[in-house]
Amino acid sequence: MSPKPLETFSYEQQVQRIGEEIGVSDWVLVTQEMIDQFSAVTLDPDPMHIDRDWCKQNSPFGDTIAFGFLTVSLLTFLVHEVLHYDKHGTANSGGYALNYGFDRLRFTGAVPSGGRIRGRFVLKDVRERAPGELVQTIAVTVEVEGEDEPALIADWLFLWVTEPGHKRILESHNA
Repeated sequence: MSPKPLETFSYEQQVQRIGEEIGVSDWVLVTQEMIDQFSAVTLDPDPMHIDRDWCKQNSPFGDTIAFGFLTVSLLTFLVHEVLHYDKHGTANSGGYALNYGFDRLRFTGAVPSGGRIRGRFVLKDVRERAPGELVQTIAVTVEVEGEDEPALIADWLFLWVTEPGHKRILESHNA
């Protein structure tokens, strides 16, 4: 049986889904060009990631690997493939998601340049933070094609905001 994505952001219905896998993304190719661009925008010229000759002589991986933070950055793309909600949603149209952070994040393996990754997502917890605000904890595993060990494991927090929460956030921001 394939995972069933979250189709509702109702607290009561989500509580019933705690512990369930909500989706697995398609495989995504992590190219050397992506790694080089990430290096440039983060001002991090670490040879472990951008210098193949250096890696052949000095790296335990024998070739370049993706930055761990590049893998983290790809989580948004991966989760959008499995969470079916309107990415242009507003408080008036049912709500919107805010990235709320991580409770736990570990880099447990390397993503080789030219490797493919995918995200596996499990609803770990949901709680009401305030009226109109649900905090979802999603257990994330980033798998590397052909590897036994994942590249990343994390507990990722989302804040789902509906109209009452939006009004509260707006008022506190403008105070």
